[in-house]
Amino acid sequence: MKKLLKAAVASLLLLCGVQPLCARERIILLNEGMWQSDNGRMSYFEDGAIVSNKWFMDINGAKLGDTPNDIIRVNDRLIAIAVNWSNIVQFMTPQGKAVAATEYIPNCRKLATDGRYVYVSSYGHECGFNGDYLYFDKGYVAKIDINTFKVVAAVEVGYEPEGIAYYDGKLFVANTGGYAFQEGHDYETTVSVVDAETMEVIRDVDTGQINLYGKMSQSGKYLCINSPGDYYETMAATIIFDCEKAIDGNPDEECFTKLDYAATYSCTNLDGQFYAVGSRYSYLTSQYEFNYIVIDPALVMESQGGEGIDEDGFPGTVLEDLKMISMPYGIYVNPYSGYIYATDAGSFASAGGLIQWSPEGEKLGEHKVYINPGHFLAVSDDMAAGVDDIVIDTRPSDDVIYNLQGIRVDNPRRGQLYITNGRKFIF
Repeated sequence: MKKLLKAAVASLLLLCGVQPLCARERIILLNEGMWQSDNGRMSYFEDGAIVSNKWFMDINGAKLGDTPNDIIRVNDRLIAIAVNWSNIVQFMTPQGKAVAATEYIPNCRKLATDGRYVYVSSYGHECGFNGDYLYFDKGYVAKIDINTFKVVAAVEVGYEPEGIAYYDGKLFVANTGGYAFQEGHDYETTVSVVDAETMEVIRDVDTGQINLYGKMSQSGKYLCINSPGDYYETMAATIIFDCEKAIDGNPDEECFTKLDYAATYSCTNLDGQFYAVGSRYSYLTSQYEFNYIVIDPALVMESQGGEGIDEDGFPGTVLEDLKMISMPYGIYVNPYSGYIYATDAGSFASAGGLIQWSPEGEKLGEHKVYINPGHFLAVSDDMAAGVDDIVIDTRPSDDVIYNLQGIRVDNPRRGQLYITNGRKFIF
């Protein structure tokens, strides 16, 4: 009974958005689950412990969906999640409460934001728009208004677009052409540059490297883009991309540097470097080869790859511990604290693991999570602050109601979070 009471109180506190005052490390981890099994889950980690490995279900009483594969902070009140095989972008508060879901974006992949709109890449060929559909021969990027959670524009890019980043009013979209083995087109080699305001393609920068696949990491104007090659003759590589040079109209070859390493899973550390764990798989040998590198993007671009790669640059025991992971599936540095995280997918079919290190590289613990844990988001103090005045199941009578973006709401939906007279409440 005491355990049930404790769990109920914990769930209530999470629902209310109340966080312990001592909490400093708050990490949301997306577990992809098994593709087409509708068993994606969300783990919530706080100060050295897993609070829940089904956090979204705990808070909302509903499944997260099938194969969630990206999560981003939109602003201090909103988080977006691309749920790939459920064909939705799920929006929620930093406290885990579902706000809305934008539907009809089939095979949605990766996310970017400018704080006003959310941009999502899609392998699909159609997109829901104004009660109808937009159709595309290749893949596309959809633009979602966070005031209405509706698609307001979309633009065709390359086949099977993956990673997407926002910089200085422009979107940078890595095209894979990853279905080349089963569809009538070649692999892509380009990064599409899109004007985020007009949603028009400005240019395509040809990197000469096929299959620019996975989530890209961003450090200011620099991007770290992975290419797994074709798993046969074309080897995996990493593209370091300079967004400013692409915007300024520099020739394609001046906008990037190719490195003969894989960056299957990468992140940005507090010094603006990239941590990259590379996984190279060959169908010819049925073997994986791994590399672990720290990349200084400015030095790489300046030296055209001659400098800026450090194979021993991880702090403390991080490198040693990474090499002990059976199947790396993600790496992440908390941008607010510098704590380091990595995940192990193990067999890809059973519970994976989460590892935590201090900023100095001291291993702090390992934790059991769920199937295929691969996508992280740190919850900062400003995202958690100011939510302790939420009132549960209380509806104001005659006061004007606003949503979290400050837009007046005449027909609030039950279970959603709103504001009135400066106070938050759940309708």
